[in-house]
Amino acid sequence: MAKAKRKKEEPIILVTNDDGVMAPGIRNLVEAIKGLGKIVVVAPDKPQSGMGHAITIGSPLRLQEVQLAEDTEAWSCSGTPVDCVKLAVDKILGQKPDICISGINHGPNHSINVIYSGTMSAAIEASIESIPSIGFSLLDYSMEADFTAARKYARIIVEKIIKRKTDKHLCLNVNFPAIDESLVNGIKVCRQAYAKYEEDFDERKDPAGKKYYWLTGAFVNFDKGKDTDVWALANNYVSVVPVQFDLTNYVLKTKLEKIF
Repeated sequence: MAKAKRKKEEPIILVTNDDGVMAPGIRNLVEAIKGLGKIVVVAPDKPQSGMGHAITIGSPLRLQEVQLAEDTEAWSCSGTPVDCVKLAVDKILGQKPDICISGINHGPNHSINVIYSGTMSAAIEASIESIPSIGFSLLDYSMEADFTAARKYARIIVEKIIKRKTDKHLCLNVNFPAIDESLVNGIKVCRQAYAKYEEDFDERKDPAGKKYYWLTGAFVNFDKGKDTDVWALANNYVSVVPVQFDLTNYVLKTKLEKIF
């Protein structure tokens, strides 16, 4: 399999997503970062939203080179977003990229969404492998969404991270409000809001009379803080939340040590 080539000192930028290699979001992300380095795209061959950190272990994985954008090497992968990162490093690049960016996701990945998101799981997988990473999401599910502001701020953020020596496990969860570029108030570094979906399963019947269930629910924000991603987005900021794969609750750990 061909390996990505780059000019001397040119950073390699791995691009992936969970909406699929042909989704408008990933095309806009590639367009946003042109000129910042050697871009290599490895993304799912079909939508993989809500896959979280799933990996493929019971079936073969396939890679197919595709035409995505001029002067951009691009591959579709039959697996999950995390599979894409793993295969990109091992089989396509043959080395770790300088940065991995994921998105631009169609729909939000603020607050609790980070747990379920294939977009963010791809970024977190890169972080686990000591590759600085960023996940980008736009608060608009439409395939006709306007990515103008998202492109502008995605480039600003990627360029700042590339130019600075950062922690090898850096992982940023970035969300863009779905507003006109002129209305964006800037970038705000935040914490993850305490919010979740109050879920329900709508019971229905198919034409044969058999029951099936459709997940529904409403998003509820329990966090009134003005330092959260949900607050920032509601107030027309681009939210940036640093996340990590270490899920240890250190406060509780200290308390438990006194008990046990």
